[in-house]
Amino acid sequence: MTTQPSDVEIAQAHKLQHITDIAQKAGIPSDALIPYGSYKAKVDITKLDPNAKPGKLVLVTGVSPTPAGEGKSTVLIGLADALDKLGKKAIVALREPSQGPVMGIKGGAAGGGYSQVVPMEDINLHFTGDFHAIAAATNTLAAIIDNHIHQGNALGIDPRRVTWQRCVDVNDRALRNVVTGLGGPAHGVPAQTGFTITAASEIMAILGLATSLEDLKRRLGAITVGYTYDQKPVTADDLDAAGALTALMRDALNPNMVQTLGGVPAFVHGGPFANIAHGCNTLLATKTALQFGDVVLTEAGFGADLGGEKFIDVKARFGDLNVDGAVVVATIRSQKYNGGQEREDLTHENIEALEAGIVNLERHVENLRKFGLSPVVALNLFHTDTEAERAWMRDWAERFGVDLAEAEVWAKGGEGALEVAEKVLGNLDSTVGQLYDPNEGVEASIETIAKEIYRADRVEYSTKALKDLKYIKDNGWDNFPVVISKTQYSFSDEPSQLGAPTGHTLHVRELQPRTGAGFVVALTGDVMTMPGLPKKPAANQIDVDGDGVISGLF
Repeated sequence: MTTQPSDVEIAQAHKLQHITDIAQKAGIPSDALIPYGSYKAKVDITKLDPNAKPGKLVLVTGVSPTPAGEGKSTVLIGLADALDKLGKKAIVALREPSQGPVMGIKGGAAGGGYSQVVPMEDINLHFTGDFHAIAAATNTLAAIIDNHIHQGNALGIDPRRVTWQRCVDVNDRALRNVVTGLGGPAHGVPAQTGFTITAASEIMAILGLATSLEDLKRRLGAITVGYTYDQKPVTADDLDAAGALTALMRDALNPNMVQTLGGVPAFVHGGPFANIAHGCNTLLATKTALQFGDVVLTEAGFGADLGGEKFIDVKARFGDLNVDGAVVVATIRSQKYNGGQEREDLTHENIEALEAGIVNLERHVENLRKFGLSPVVALNLFHTDTEAERAWMRDWAERFGVDLAEAEVWAKGGEGALEVAEKVLGNLDSTVGQLYDPNEGVEASIETIAKEIYRADRVEYSTKALKDLKYIKDNGWDNFPVVISKTQYSFSDEPSQLGAPTGHTLHVRELQPRTGAGFVVALTGDVMTMPGLPKKPAANQIDVDGDGVISGLF
């Protein structure tokens, strides 16, 4: 019996093209390229033409994720390679993987099989240091806040109302709640605080939405770090911290360029989670890709109810982007799981479960149509999918009135997505529109998303959330767009409600104004901004041999 090579083994066996050749293929001028070795680089945004005519933007999103995995990034990468084979100048724009999931339950996040961005070990681990820069800036600001209070507190910051937390790019539940400043007067003022995972930090969100170095500095200065004793907001600018933070983030602002296994240029930059942030790669990377590509494929994390909605209502709004086309990645397994089939039985044919679970895919397609999009469904095939199940999906698509194409990108790379590519090229005439008007207020925005996208009947606010809402209104932040932090597994805020639930209540437990990023985060359900490791973390399988070759990464 032949053993299937792992993702990392496939990536290591591939002969990469030099990054200067990839940049030349993209059309990026040589003086804009800042190489990080032979196979990755940053692109200097100051050397590019911001008035270049943009290409077509395709948003790739998915159904509600399941434990079986759907392969959204894998399909996107294979689709880019397929477009390249069809003679189109395609460019990829993806998020950087967070070390938390890489070492936790998910494993690597650079595609899979013969549909990957490479060098995958670098991308999945330290890459070009962007996450480290974000952590350094976040923790520097925390130290400046603590030092200001320790050195006399001229601004009158209430230590009990400091909202800024440190961050680390590790799933570490022990850091969710900590006390700092112990040990006596020489060691600072004791305070209860905690850590956020780097992907959920506000500076990650700011990196994702900044449009220039000047805009980055403005946004960093506008961060609200806490409140005074008379409950007035204190910003990073009040602490004279914006310059130092910008210095730490200067290089991280430039997009990272790598390549797919098919040699397509790929921007991998920024990494906010979609269940606790806005779930998209950076606006700068997307706009840079649009300057050079005929078709740019970009991803929004998890399902269309999370990343897809936020991409359009937040990122596209801030960046004045149009979305010309969309893809919803689905699997037969995911729909059977949503139809009640147990995970261990998903390899067995079950038309009844498929029919019961298809409502999840239907809901995601319907939601994207509300934004003016006509998505293509990319059915990511697994070897256990039966011909009867595949035929049922084709019949369903015809009945539902949606274009469906099968994809076999893990095993075949771009060759396995040619049908999807042709369907996408035939659906590039959309004009996208936002779902809500932020000027109607945070409450109205949350209610619109809850009812239109999640199909909830009502929104319920905790006592703390109501107090937060008053702070938001009192300080003039009520016209910010909303980022809802919600479980990725369900349209509701309860992970066990699979399929397409209706009539539920969205429970908002806390509202966090992100004044630097320019949006309000609504925390719902039990979603936390610092995940924990599973019982058997992926880190236990990772090793390095005597020659420095990494194994077990995915």
